Amino acid sequence: MSTNIILCGVGGQGTVLASKLVASAAMKAGSKVMSAETIGMAQKGGSVFSHLRVGDDTVSPMISKGEADLIIGFEPSETVRMLPYLREGGAVITAIRPVMPVTAALSGSSYNGTEMISYLKSCSRIGRLVTVDTDEAIRSIGNPKAMNMVLLGAASRAGLLGSITHEDIIEAMKRKVKPQFVEMNIKALEFAEV
Repeated sequence: MSTNIILCGVGGQGTVLASKLVASAAMKAGSKVMSAETIGMAQKGGSVFSHLRVGDDTVSPMISKGEADLIIGFEPSETVRMLPYLREGGAVITAIRPVMPVTAALSGSSYNGTEMISYLKSCSRIGRLVTVDTDEAIRSIGNPKAMNMVLLGAASRAGLLGSITHEDIIEAMKRKVKPQFVEMNIKALEFAEV
C-alpha cells in the first residue's frame, strides 16, 4: 500500500525541501520512495509541485489524477489547481496566505486567497481539510521561510503522512538542513495544532 502526496506552491516557498524531507524520512524508515518535481519556474515565483509516493508497491513517481491521498498546499490557488489529483475523500492541508501571481498583480487584481479557501471548504471531494494561518506562524517564528515546515508539521501531527512520524521528519531535518537553521525549522514544525 502506498501513500501518495502532492506538495504544491510557488517558487521560493520551500516546496522541494519539504518533499525531500518527507522522502528522506521515509527512506530512513525503510520505505520505498519515488518522487518527481516540477521546479522550472521556481526562481520566477511560478508554480512548483512535487509528486511523492511512499510504499513498497510504488512503480512510478507520477501520481495520476484522482490518486493523491494528501495535498499539502503552500498557496491557496495552487492548492485548488492541484485538486483534480486528489482521490475522493482525500485530505488537504493548505496555507491561507496567498501569494499574488505576477499576472494578477500586473492586471490590478484584488486576489487575496479567500475565494480559494471558500472553494476548498465547499469541495465535496475533500474528506479532511486543514487550513493553517501561516501569517500567525511567521510572526511567532520570525522567519517567513519556515512556512513550509509549519505545513509539514500540520500534516505529520494530523497523521496524514502514512507511516512517517513527526520524529522521522525531525531526524531528516537534522540530516538535510544546514545546522544553523535546524532549531528554527523544528520550532516551525511544532507550531501547528491540528
